[in-house]
Amino acid sequence: MLRSRFLWKLYTGYSAIIVISAVVVGALMSRGVERDARKEIRQSLQAQANLLKKPSVRYFQQPNTQSFPNYVNTLGKELSTRLTLIGADGVVIADSAEDPDDMNNHADRPEILEARSNGVGTSIRFSDFAKTDTMYLALPIQSKGTILGYIRTSLPLSRIDHRLGQIRTAIAWGTGLSAAAALIVGFLLAYHFVRPLSAITVAAESISRGDYDHRLPMSRNDEIGNLAGVLHLMAESCRDRTETIVTDRNRLSAILSGMTEGVVAIEQDEQVLHLNEAAGRLLDVSPKECLGKPIWEVIRVPEIPDMLTAALSGKSETQGNLQFATRSRKDQFIEVHTAPLRNAQETIVGAVAVLHDVSELHKLETVRSEFVANASHELKTPITAIRGLVETLIDDKKLAGPKRQRFLGKIKDQSMRLSSIVTDLLTLSRLESERTKAEGTPFDLRKIVLASARVFMPMGQEHGIAVETQVTDTPIDIMGDAEAIRQVISNLLDNAIKYTSEGGRIWVRLEVRDGHAVVEVQDTGIGIARRDQDRIFERFYRVDKARSRELGGTGLGLSIVKHIAITHGGHVSVNSTPGAGSTFRVFLPLTSARRKKPRRKQPLQHS
Repeated sequence: MLRSRFLWKLYTGYSAIIVISAVVVGALMSRGVERDARKEIRQSLQAQANLLKKPSVRYFQQPNTQSFPNYVNTLGKELSTRLTLIGADGVVIADSAEDPDDMNNHADRPEILEARSNGVGTSIRFSDFAKTDTMYLALPIQSKGTILGYIRTSLPLSRIDHRLGQIRTAIAWGTGLSAAAALIVGFLLAYHFVRPLSAITVAAESISRGDYDHRLPMSRNDEIGNLAGVLHLMAESCRDRTETIVTDRNRLSAILSGMTEGVVAIEQDEQVLHLNEAAGRLLDVSPKECLGKPIWEVIRVPEIPDMLTAALSGKSETQGNLQFATRSRKDQFIEVHTAPLRNAQETIVGAVAVLHDVSELHKLETVRSEFVANASHELKTPITAIRGLVETLIDDKKLAGPKRQRFLGKIKDQSMRLSSIVTDLLTLSRLESERTKAEGTPFDLRKIVLASARVFMPMGQEHGIAVETQVTDTPIDIMGDAEAIRQVISNLLDNAIKYTSEGGRIWVRLEVRDGHAVVEVQDTGIGIARRDQDRIFERFYRVDKARSRELGGTGLGLSIVKHIAITHGGHVSVNSTPGAGSTFRVFLPLTSARRKKPRRKQPLQHS
């Protein structure tokens, strides 16, 4: 109990009050005594000076040698007061304590100056003669408005200091006795209160740790006893409510954590009450940093705070679709549902917003729409041509043989084009439906590259284009579908020949780079603009639609290249400059043995 901080704080408080009170009272009493004593001395000095005014006037009007100065000297000693007679010019005529001949001119003394202007002058200063603070009082001696001289009385203030010392001693004794009494009374009083409070503190600490069964053995009929009883009731109530809150919180936490939708809840003052991880990812914010801050400060999409504010105003549930960009995602589509939060009294206490990311759905819908439009257009062209040619053949029974053969040839070409489109679509559909990497056997990628290049060399010669290969002498083994890789190289070479003018050149290279086999097809063709390079791997996307159809392309070749590379664990890239040509690179991972033991780079083989 003696270690109780509250006990010693209470004890110290009582002691401080007594000591401060004693010091304040003593200081006020000392100051009052000093003020009264000085006032009394001043009145005494002025009375003594007034007694000498009339004799002094007669002396200055009819000087009678040393009789009056001797009288001043004798009277000052009898009154125990220093009396000084001073001329109008400040020369000391008589003094009851010193020889006037040894004293300086007093014309500039403060009390003389004040008496000359105000009729009476007082001053308290240190006296070199008395070696202590002294009070001086001066009165002018006048006759018919003319100052004849001054009478000055003075008295040391040591008497006041002596009385103040006695008072301070008495105050010190009184303060000490009062403090001692306060210590005893304060300790007993503090002990009386601290003991039950310590027991209540122990019980409260047990409750804070979750021990709601702790009881206080206390039977007091005062406020502390009532506090102990209330604490018992509070423990039981807290136990019930805590169990309910924990259960509800766990349920709500599990629900919110399992939601893929973002949830944002705000209070009536528009401060964030809750923001789950899904909402943090969608809005690119930190859920912990957002709590307790205004919704319009942490969320940079103004439509969401506006919808929540509208819900706070009492509007029913609202829904909206938003499109915005964050630091992590350039284009994002979110479906927002907002509704007010109400308490048991149906009063609006906040609002909640549920955010559903529909970016992928929007993207898929866009791709689907574009695919349907492009596929319909690509299929419609050969079908329309075939239909027109067939109708001509049917309607014109007398069509000449050579012309009929030419029409049949065109029908064949369009049907082949239609077949190519369907075949590529089926291939692309199969590649997109595969969810795992392509299975296969190891094979030497050099053979596929060289064989594919040899197939297209005659086609290049027909168009006046040189096709060259640069392949290492060391085998480059990869795992996968050899025919699919052959199609990748064939598609890239076919595009290179189509878009390279006569006299151009095409290089097919194969090398090992950072654990990958890199197939590179470079041409000196027309090139691809920067804005089109990110989209050329989309289905049916064409940089020059008229020229592509004229050359017989389906618009699916590069998309097939991309998906084959992905299914083999690789990727595709392109570098191109309009008018200077393009370079397509296909990165394919080497087999495990190749990655574990990289081979030294060998000289290139040219053909």
